Amino acid sequence: MDPVRNPYAPGAGQRPPELAGRGRELDVFDIVLERIARGRPERSLMLTGLRGVGKTVLLNTLRSQAINRLWGSGKIEARPEQSLRRPVAAALHMAVRELAPRHRAPDRIDTFLGVLKAFAQRSAPTGRAGAAPKLRDRWQPGIDVPAASGRADSGDIEIDLVELFSDAAAVASDVGTGIAIFIDEMQDLGPEDVSALCAACHELSQLGAPLIVVGAGLPHLPAVLSAAKSYSERLFRYQRIDRLDRIAADQALCAPAEREEVEYEQKALDLLYEKSGGYPYFVQAYGKATWDHAPRSPITAADVRVAAPEAEAELAVGFFGSRFERATPAEREYMRAMATMSVVEGESGAVVRDDMDAAVPTAEIARALGRKPASLSPARDALIKKGLIYSGERGTVAFTVPHFGRYLRTQPA
Repeated sequence: MDPVRNPYAPGAGQRPPELAGRGRELDVFDIVLERIARGRPERSLMLTGLRGVGKTVLLNTLRSQAINRLWGSGKIEARPEQSLRRPVAAALHMAVRELAPRHRAPDRIDTFLGVLKAFAQRSAPTGRAGAAPKLRDRWQPGIDVPAASGRADSGDIEIDLVELFSDAAAVASDVGTGIAIFIDEMQDLGPEDVSALCAACHELSQLGAPLIVVGAGLPHLPAVLSAAKSYSERLFRYQRIDRLDRIAADQALCAPAEREEVEYEQKALDLLYEKSGGYPYFVQAYGKATWDHAPRSPITAADVRVAAPEAEAELAVGFFGSRFERATPAEREYMRAMATMSVVEGESGAVVRDDMDAAVPTAEIARALGRKPASLSPARDALIKKGLIYSGERGTVAFTVPHFGRYLRTQPA
């Protein structure tokens, strides 16, 4: 097969040639946009799921839907230890610039930009009186108007964000449209920023203001939001993004291949689904390797078997290995214990069940390592902070990366 014509795209956040299995999410967001355009109350949206299920791709696609409806939009990626002020100011600046040419009162835009500049420049109070703000908190936005005074500049992120979002929504309302802010890796926001974001969304929903937040994060994102504000469980519309079912996975492979006049045998599709588990990133990785190794159409199961080691080697380095290398020896020991506990063996010693993505009780991990649970807390907390595991329920942990347990069992101790 001609590798130049290979249609598959296994990349971080890279849109696949066929966005299969996400029609429901796209339809729901269309309804949200339309309801807000008609002045109907709607909730902001939160997408949750493991790594590799296509949350970032879906987030970008939802943003395209908003842009197509002439909404103002901006996107940020949350990072640990980074204040929300700088990125959210940049995102709102971009969103309002998209709306400005349609606004009849330029002075109104300048007034908002003054508030935005004040918000961006106002660093949160530090723990030491008179301490200078960090360099990232002294960021100067590229806004030509002077900073406003007395609005979104209190230094309390919760007060300031509510005021900033309310003013941005008023600008959007002036031109008969809305603003959507998209936040990727939302679980990495600090507790104060999460609390402020919830408060702002709560205020906007009560006012029926045309500004929504669309967040994407790991499966424990709802717990992060709930810990910040108890009402967050009712504040957002949650959508769990999971692996593709068999029909959608076949569509993701076959639709782009058909456009290149290439077909798959049924047994090849059976084997590809078994290898990929339906996870979109893996579907693309195995599809790409199989295409490059197949001599001709139709693609057969034998072609998949020949190509699978190459796909697995690439995943081992780029998808699994890069994450494994970030862990310390103690953290790797913890993860290996998790990986061995997901396997169930029969009487003969053969594996009869491999729940590689299932949650594991932390008490069982401690017992397997012969340690007290408290002594393993530093390793567990560090792994959660690094985004390698998450705690969806109290007393349990699971890998954020699909098939990570299987990968760990192939690595030397």
